[in-house]
Amino acid sequence: QVQLVESGGGLVQAGGSLRLSCAASGRTFSSYDMGWFRQAPEKEREFVAAVNWSGGVTYYADSVKGRFTISRDNAKNTVDLQMNSLKPEDTAVYYCAAEFRYGVNYGYTANYWGQGTQVTVSS
Repeated sequence: QVQLVESGGGLVQAGGSLRLSCAASGRTFSSYDMGWFRQAPEKEREFVAAVNWSGGVTYYADSVKGRFTISRDNAKNTVDLQMNSLKPEDTAVYYCAAEFRYGVNYGYTANYWGQGTQVTVSS
């Protein structure tokens, strides 16, 4: 089992920055990949970014590439999402996810989810 708690959401103006953090507990943190997803009102949940177990490999959705950076600290059991140049379309509930995985048949998903943190970007 893995428990996840996000923090760092809030309200920011377009062009601004926010940093989300996720603290994990339970299984050995360095044994699994981590990801961030988001869900805007009346939209499907979508993949945002992911990082492999060591932190050496990262993946990003095209919509955030060049603006967002995912990183992890295996000593602190945390994964962060630095979000720069925020746009109103980035407004969503952001979810931290553990045991991130990808499959051709099922897309991006994960086995464990945090409770979510709201990010609102005003124009």
